[in-house]
Amino acid sequence: MELTLTVEERELVLEILGQRHRELLREISRTDHHEFKLALRKKEKLLESVENRLRVMQPALEPMPELRR
Repeated sequence: MELTLTVEERELVLEILGQRHRELLREISRTDHHEFKLALRKKEKLLESVENRLRVMQPALEPMPELRR
């Protein structure tokens, strides 16, 4: 799958993912049930992987304003 994002879109997605990542880490630290904690850690690693890949991706160049309609 390929997704092309502008600089602004990429930054927004990274911000949202970062917020969710922090929430997930808090949820993990507050969870006592072992199986649930394992499932949350798995989700956290997946989210972290997506964040890292998005950080190294080059955003698409936005068209020059005079070329937009």
